[in-house]
Amino acid sequence: LQLQASGGGLVQPGGSLRLSCVASGFIFDDYAIAWYRQAPGKEREGISCIGSSGERTYYTDSVKGRFTVSRNNPKNTAGLQMNSLKPEDTAVYYCAAVVVPCSIVVSTPAVESAFQRDRSREHWGQGTQVTVSS
Repeated sequence: LQLQASGGGLVQPGGSLRLSCVASGFIFDDYAIAWYRQAPGKEREGISCIGSSGERTYYTDSVKGRFTVSRNNPKNTAGLQMNSLKPEDTAVYYCAAVVVPCSIVVSTPAVESAFQRDRSREHWGQGTQVTVSS
């Protein structure tokens, strides 16, 4: 695997989780790192993104103020700190090294999926399940 996501689990509403993403086999610094999630029966949505040098971060409105994205380029890792979790945050979460602008990642699924790019250059992790339930 070129990206390995971990840290998911079962948490009560209002709780916190930290997702981690470890990369190997490609030049980590060359890519923005995006976090996506997909709930059962719903489209995959981009929820957060961090630029290649970590200087800019992006969030979709549904997670802004609750989630914090980070990266450590020397260690080829990225993280997503999730606080104040809600049942509607339940989904499989994916990290991805993307070639699409971060502003597009966190727009809408329709805009993101329609954006033309060379998807063969992207790297995706296998996903980790996050369940928020009492």
